[in-house]
Amino acid sequence: MQSQTTFTLSFWVNATRIKNNQVSVFGRITVNGKRANISLQRKVILSEWDSNKGRARGNKQESRLLNRYLDQVKNRIYEAHDELVKEKTFICAQSIKARFLGEDNEEYSLLTLVDYHNTQMSESLSYGTLKNYFTTQKYIKLFLTKKKIQDIYLSQITFRFLVDFEKFLRLYVPEDHQKKMENNTVMKHIQRLRKMVTLAYKMEWIDKDPFIKFKPTYIKNEREFLSEDELQTIIEKEFEIERLELVKDLFVFSCYTGLSYIDVMNLNEDNIAIGIDGGRWIITNRQKTHNKVKIPILPIAEELIKKYNGHIKTKKTKTLFPNISNQKLNSYLKEIADICSIKKNLTFHIARHTFATTITLSNGVPIETVSKLLGHTKIATTQIYAKVIERKVSDDITALKNVLSSKQKNKTEVNRNVN
Repeated sequence: MQSQTTFTLSFWVNATRIKNNQVSVFGRITVNGKRANISLQRKVILSEWDSNKGRARGNKQESRLLNRYLDQVKNRIYEAHDELVKEKTFICAQSIKARFLGEDNEEYSLLTLVDYHNTQMSESLSYGTLKNYFTTQKYIKLFLTKKKIQDIYLSQITFRFLVDFEKFLRLYVPEDHQKKMENNTVMKHIQRLRKMVTLAYKMEWIDKDPFIKFKPTYIKNEREFLSEDELQTIIEKEFEIERLELVKDLFVFSCYTGLSYIDVMNLNEDNIAIGIDGGRWIITNRQKTHNKVKIPILPIAEELIKKYNGHIKTKKTKTLFPNISNQKLNSYLKEIADICSIKKNLTFHIARHTFATTITLSNGVPIETVSKLLGHTKIATTQIYAKVIERKVSDDITALKNVLSSKQKNKTEVNRNVN
């Protein structure tokens, strides 16, 4: 609830739309400088309207009836305002108008929007994406609690509200660990809120988009990936522990196909088909974007498919590989990284980055082809990896400079010895 509000009511006519010398009468509710107009479904002769008093002039029966009606409207609108005050609810011009018209349900709140979005999108969004929206919903509720309110009408979401929410996210320290959110994590929550508010705007739940002036500020981070030597170290390492061997195989398979965790887990025999070149291809739809991807199966990936053909666990799930949770998989990858002396934060998603960089772009595969293999909707997304390759070129040239410098030193030493 707002601690202080300036509430006024006035009556006016729309003189720009005069017809048969008559104009329509409106009520105007103003709260804290923001207006809401109500059509009163009444007309008056323009010359008989007193714009200063907001009343009809004279003692004609028509004027008396109109003024009596305006008094009734005024009383009902003030009653609506008083009811909202007593209910300690959110007071704005739109909420008073909605209460007066008996259309309170048409003044939607933020949490109503979030619930609607998460329910309606449950079928079209992947589980992972929907889970992120639930996390954003949690932070919205925490923010509202900090503001000491239970909810807020969509019409009350302003640029200031968004700035305050961003500040809240940046300063918030989760209870389970003492680490604040990084900039891009904050922006992801803002981005999800923006998508939901845009949905409300398209459905005409709000009159204007409060995000028009809000500019997100993302910090570009280089995508981490494995070098050729690091990948080879993992491939050549044999694990006696079955769970580590499975996780290694799944990771390597992703490095040579570019498929994400969930897409690898969902693969079955129906996803294998003969491609345009007569070879075996993987044809599937990415769960995240639902885009179809067609990937020629490279020899190493083919060997891994054959390795688990007929495995007791794949027979049960009817998938190409035994299923394992993403959480356990990433946990075991940390063990593999330690055993293989890889200092990078090894996660399954690094395999997808490795496919884009070390396996394809670094070996001359055109970026347009890589974009199709990854199932990206925009080539700009794939170009992030191209920038990583530029970094690799820089590293390679630095190494070349060291080799040339070493050769030059050797030549100098030889010449000295000769002389």
